[in-house]
Amino acid sequence: MDLKDIKAIIDLMKKNALTEFEMEKQDFKIKLKRATNGGAGGGGLSNIEELPVAYAVPGGPAPNPALAAPPATPPNTLEIKSPMVGTFYRAPSPESGNYIEIGSEVNPDTVVCIVEAMKVMNEIKAEARGVITQVLLDNAKPVEFGQPLFRIRPL
Repeated sequence: MDLKDIKAIIDLMKKNALTEFEMEKQDFKIKLKRATNGGAGGGGLSNIEELPVAYAVPGGPAPNPALAAPPATPPNTLEIKSPMVGTFYRAPSPESGNYIEIGSEVNPDTVVCIVEAMKVMNEIKAEARGVITQVLLDNAKPVEFGQPLFRIRPL
């Protein structure tokens, strides 16, 4: 991998608001981590594990508001969080209706969305019983590991 390839990966990270990239191929390993510039507004991401970095992108653009930390969770509310980095989809296909809406009652086995990672569609289940009170992301937006997707009021 040459510098041109690394720069192309960095550009993709910027375009897709990714803060971390890791690739391992035979005897080659690269980890890229972009600064989030959290600042006083608390817009940084807090669920990123600190890793040693082979190459780092200093500074980088201001954090994407869609990835900023959502407001504090109200009492007696649970969050359904993304188990992976990927792209958030509310429906199984563009022609289909959303899996759930605000006010939908869910149980632990209810599929609430899909997170696409590396061209694989991963169904995300509620893993709790309750009523959806908030959808925290727009359709087809990038999502980070551990980022809240929905809020539910437990039943």
